[in-house]
Parts: sequence; C-alpha cells; structure tokens
Amino acid sequence: MTTPSILVVDFGAQYVQLIARRVREQHVHSIIVPPTITAAEVRAHHAVGLILSGGPASVYAPGAPKLTENLLDLGLPTLGICYGMQLGCQMLGGRVNAATAREFGRTRLTVNSPEPLVAHIPPNSIVWMSHGDIVDRLSDDFVELARTDNCPFAAVKHKTRPFYGVQFHPEVTHTPCGAQLFRNFLFDVCGCKGDWQVGHFTQDIIETIRRRVGPKAHVICGLSGGVDSSVAAVLIHKAVGERLTCIFVDNGLLRNREAELVESTFREHFHMDLRRVDASDRFLQKLEGVTDPQQKRLIIGHEFVEVFKREAELIPGVEFLAQGTLYPDVIESGKSVGGHAAGIKLHHNVGGLPADLGFKLLEPLRDLFKDEVRRVGEHMGLPEEIVWRHPFPGPGLAVRIIGALTRARLAILRHADDIILEEVRAAGWYPKISQAFGVLLPISTVGVMGDERTYADQNVAAVRFVETADFMTADWVRVDHELLARISTRIINEVRGINRVVYDISTKPPSTIEWE
Repeated sequence: MTTPSILVVDFGAQYVQLIARRVREQHVHSIIVPPTITAAEVRAHHAVGLILSGGPASVYAPGAPKLTENLLDLGLPTLGICYGMQLGCQMLGGRVNAATAREFGRTRLTVNSPEPLVAHIPPNSIVWMSHGDIVDRLSDDFVELARTDNCPFAAVKHKTRPFYGVQFHPEVTHTPCGAQLFRNFLFDVCGCKGDWQVGHFTQDIIETIRRRVGPKAHVICGLSGGVDSSVAAVLIHKAVGERLTCIFVDNGLLRNREAELVESTFREHFHMDLRRVDASDRFLQKLEGVTDPQQKRLIIGHEFVEVFKREAELIPGVEFLAQGTLYPDVIESGKSVGGHAAGIKLHHNVGGLPADLGFKLLEPLRDLFKDEVRRVGEHMGLPEEIVWRHPFPGPGLAVRIIGALTRARLAILRHADDIILEEVRAAGWYPKISQAFGVLLPISTVGVMGDERTYADQNVAAVRFVETADFMTADWVRVDHELLARISTRIINEVRGINRVVYDISTKPPSTIEWE
C-alpha cells in the first residue's frame, strides 16, 4: 500500500481502535500494528507518524510490553498516549512510578505552552484520565506542555526529537479537546493532507477478501439481517460473487418477525443465495437453566458453529466462514493486536468459536466501528433502512433476559421490545438514538392491577436508550419524558408479566451498553 499512514502501536489498550478511528475521522489512513513491528515494516507501510497506545501494564513491571526495535530512532513524529507516553519517556531518560493519587475520569487540564500539539486548546480544559502510574521525573531534554492537579507532566515534548506524550486519553469523547489535539498532531506535526476517503478503504477490503479467498473457494456467511452481517455479505458478494452462500440461523432468540424480514430482504432485494435454518429448539434446549451470561455466549457460539458445519456439508467447496464481527467485539473480548488487552466480555462470534472450527474465518469488518460500517454500507448502495438499523446483539434476547431463559420470558420481552420500538419510531426518535431496547429483569415487584395486589408472576422491564459515535463509549439519551410515559403505560397495560418499567441512565464506561 502506498497510502501515507499513521501506525498505531497497540500495547493492549481497550481504546486502541478508537485511536485509529480518530485518525480516520480526519481523512488520514491508519493501521494498528503490534509492538513487535520492525523499522523495515514501518517504512514498508509508508508511515508518516506513530501513535503509541495506552495499555493495562506498568512499564516498569517484568514482562511489560516494549517496542521490539527502537522506533523512536526513526525520526518519525510520535505521540505517546498514557502507557505510550510513559514508555517513550522511560526510553528517553525519564522515570515512571506508581502515582500517589490515581486519576480515573474527568480531570481539569492546565495548558501552559504554545507548542503545536496543544495549539488551539483552551488553557483550562476537561480531559479523561485513566491511569495508576505516572511519569514523575523527566530528563532535561523534555519540556512540560500541560499539567493536572495530580499529574505534573500531563503533556510533554522532547526538545530535539519529534516525540510528544499525553497522560490523558484524547481518543474518547469524554475529552472534548481530543479531536483538536489529533488534528494538531496529524496536520501540524506529521504534515498529513487529509485526503483519504472511506471509498479507498472499501476497495481495500474487497481486494483483501479476493486475495484471501482465491479463485475457487466457497464462502458461507452468517447473516442476521443487521447492518454488520449485511455489509459483510455485500462486500464478500462483490468480491466472490456466486461463491457466497448466506445462512440465516433462527436461534429462537430473535425479535418479532425478524426471520421473515431477513428472508424477504436478502432474497428479493439482494438476490443472494440465502438458506434459512430453524434451530430454535436446539438453542433453547442447550440454554435451559443457564444463567451465567458468559456461558450463554459460549453455548450460543458453539451451537452457531455446529449448525453451520451441518449446513456447510451440503455446499461443495466451502473453506471460509464469514461473520460481521466489529472491532468493539474483538477488543472487548481481549483479542487486541498487541495481545495484551484485558477481556471485558465474550462475544458469541469471537470468544465462542471452538478451536476445531473446521473453516477459515473471514471477518472483513473486524477493524471497523459501527459508524464506519454504516459509511461503507452507504458507499456500497445498501438501503437506508438496513444501514441505519439499530444494532441487535448476536446472542439475541439471551443477553437481554437476565437469568434463565424460558419460552414464556422470551414472549414477554418480544412483546415489550415491540412496543418500545413502535413508540420510538412514532415519536421520531429512532434516528436520534443509537440503540433502543428492553431488558427483562428477574425481579418480582409488587403492584396493583384491578384493585388486586400483583407480585409473584410480575417482572421489571428496563428500557435502555444510548447515543454513541463508536459504541466503545456511550451515553444515555435525555429522551422526552412523554415518550417514556407512553412506553411504560403500554407495556404495563399490554404485556402480561410486567408491572414495572425503569429507565437505565448508565454511561459506557463504566457500564456496558448491553446488560449481560
């Protein structure tokens, strides 16, 4: 690839792909690479700058990830973030120790320098901190650019090398000045032009699929009807044509009318080879009595693959299984490029895959965020109602029913979820919300219906609305209270088994979007 690139060196940060995404937002090409990358490989990528990510380790701990080669000697502009700053400062003569006062969350930053990295950033800004270690001593070759009350070196610059470091996280939306800092680094420090477009990336994906699959192999794609698997299917179909067969597994954990919608959309609109498999009884039997969410995901992932294996036997020449895995799925499962990320939760199409899969895995979207997938979908000409459809988790309602699954509880949640989406669309809020759904809680709650006390057979439904650009961070939606009132009234009146509705006002982090 001859495109000038920013290389993001992954030290296991939960937000490493967010860094790459912030770079792409400025129309600059970015690639995530491991710390083992060599100087020759850096040059082969036509790198014009490096960003060293954060990470969960301490730079002074035995076995902490390091750069295999001293890439700081290449003379490329380099930005170290959190762990990346600490590592760079240590390599250049500074000292890192455990902080006396750790910083987690929003912190006030004082900027005291006109250097290009912090240009146009207000002298007093709010930034997001998440660190237990600190650079407590700099060599004389560094200058301080910014500080916080607990961190004297919150932003630094080397006097003679093009190395910059920030202890805070400019990649998360909780740092309002983060986009400006990235613009400063990319354009004023690295000299990038900002002429890279999503169309270039789309073509790269298609070409990568063609090379990997080859001229003869057949691909089967796990199609759910959501934007992720839909975009993956269209990209693969563009690359290999009729050698793609889409298999839709009805696992019994879908929303109302989901299976019918998938069939009509992809057979009639996309004219793809689609095979529907009703495996609902199989999945529900395996999940009977299971309450642990990680176990649910593992079971669903295993059964998903087993069904695919059975169907694949009917299709000659199948070598690849394609999935719509996104980067938030990968990074939350601990599958970072650098191999040091902390696992948050297992995803059914990441952590649930057994070692003896039997297929080569094809995940064309695994380096993308949801908003990037949607832009690719628009570029590929997908209908708006598919591109902008709210996400639905691969394990389906299994992770929206807290506790054990039963057919009765599935029916209750399906009905409640229908009401939520109907009211959200009717009120014009659907395009304003990134994800809207209901969760059924295993809590009996007292109520009064028809002058009678209700308790034993009544449950609580939680309503969750979030807004987000990348699904790595998210905030709850300050929605019209009248909309919430209509949803609550309808659910309590129309859904037998629910007599209380609550609204979830948690952000991500520290919470996740889904409850399980």
